[in-house]
Amino acid sequence: MPLSVPYGSGTRAGLFRTPISGGVQSATSAHGLPRPALAVRNLMEQARFAHLCTVMSRMHHRREGYPFGSLVDFAPDPMGHPIFSFSPLAIHTRNLLADPRCSLVVQIPGWSSLSNARVTIFGDVHPLPVDQQEWAHKQYIAKHQQGPSQQWGNFYYFRMQNISDIYFIGGFGTVAWVDVKEYESLEPDKIAVDGGEQNLKELNAIFSKPLKKLLSTESEVDDAALISIDSKGTDIRVRQGAQFNIQRISFDEGHAVETLEEAKDALWKLINKGKVPYLQK
Repeated sequence: MPLSVPYGSGTRAGLFRTPISGGVQSATSAHGLPRPALAVRNLMEQARFAHLCTVMSRMHHRREGYPFGSLVDFAPDPMGHPIFSFSPLAIHTRNLLADPRCSLVVQIPGWSSLSNARVTIFGDVHPLPVDQQEWAHKQYIAKHQQGPSQQWGNFYYFRMQNISDIYFIGGFGTVAWVDVKEYESLEPDKIAVDGGEQNLKELNAIFSKPLKKLLSTESEVDDAALISIDSKGTDIRVRQGAQFNIQRISFDEGHAVETLEEAKDALWKLINKGKVPYLQK
């Protein structure tokens, strides 16, 4: 029997879209979101872990040809290509050496449901030559502070040398195949690059309670936490009892946020207005 899928539901017109509705551009514009390619660059900067799907190699003959999923950490290079540090003993390492084709699924930090932003990046992962290992190490520790090779023995750096396609599900009506060249040419938002876990931790220490109070005007909210930020706004994970949802809070139009202090000022302005213009997934 044919599968019937509803077009979505919700109280805000234009917010819920299907992949074939052509609503990505209008939703992005109407709700003050970064365009999909930039949203993916921001996501890649803020996420630290991903699911890597490789093709099982012949040496694992019982499952040869099947997809093999691994949880890995990564760091993007200046073009947004992910860099990995792999052990030669890992199954995914041996799979890649036999067949470099893979996909990487990256989800927004603070994941709570299928409404959260995530991206699937398709490409080929190869080991970097010896003369690029130190370069890769610097890219990696800039994000992770400490390289795995300093902790657990012999690790080697690999890179997704070419990206063949990018599929992004951002919520808020954003479902799109992202142009690879556009993705590679963009610089991520400064606040996304510099606003790592420590900055989000500081923002939550200041704004979690005020946002919880403000968002409780429509219905009682038990907890509110910032899980990502870009120049145009922030995503808030809201808990009501055992239920979670993600709400988008946009900063004032025309005031792009680049630094932690600017983010604080923008959030205080919204809170002092007494009403936060938010969108709910």
